[in-house]
Amino acid sequence: MGKKINPKIFRLGMSESWRSRWFSDKDYATFLMQDIKLRRYITKTLREAGIDRVDIERNRGEITINVTAAKPGLIIGRQGSGIDDLRKTISRKFMGFGTKVAINITEVSVPNMSAAVIVESMREDIEKRIPFRRVMKQNIEKVMKAGAKGVKIIVAGRLNGAEIARREKLVKGSVPLQTLRANIDYSRGVANTIYGTIGIKVWIYKGQYFDKKTTEEKKSSVPQSISLYNKEKHKIQPVDKPKRVVRTRKVKAESK
Repeated sequence: MGKKINPKIFRLGMSESWRSRWFSDKDYATFLMQDIKLRRYITKTLREAGIDRVDIERNRGEITINVTAAKPGLIIGRQGSGIDDLRKTISRKFMGFGTKVAINITEVSVPNMSAAVIVESMREDIEKRIPFRRVMKQNIEKVMKAGAKGVKIIVAGRLNGAEIARREKLVKGSVPLQTLRANIDYSRGVANTIYGTIGIKVWIYKGQYFDKKTTEEKKSSVPQSISLYNKEKHKIQPVDKPKRVVRTRKVKAESK
């Protein structure tokens, strides 16, 4: 009763991939703490860029950080100066001596379909003292116009400065959380107001996820005779009706 699970962890290997891709036996704890601190630092310092996800890959003496953002221009800066400054600060604060740091930045194709970007925009609006219901409705319409099949937003805390904390929820469309093939993006965040903290949770249902191999196998399994069907070749020609044969009898003339 009431046991919830993170939708991204629930779908690992299906529509969601691992955010940290490395293996270590002895230094597992140190690498894990480095990943947590790195993600917190990047999401906090680059909030204005609209960070969607941060993937970390490790190799021998090298670490690669893949940042997906809605506004990559704010991170890159003029002639790549922003990336160089970020690389230097990360190597100085978090990495040990001799580890190379590489940073790759990619742009989100549809920012309004990203749950993390929607959470960040809601956080900014709530901290500006905009009514929470208006913020929720505006973001739901924004996501549905982008092409989503369903959205669910939950806001909890001292909403609009009320003395008693409560929880408000708005849902539009379908959000099948129990379906494993459903591609659902999930994110959560906190808005710091003068009344206290307000929690924000967003679920976005993008549609069903199918592997490319299965669709290709289905296409190849179609018989060739059906796929190469030619209308002109296999056109049914009308059959001519047989002519009606009238049989006549030869009648002998009777002699008078």
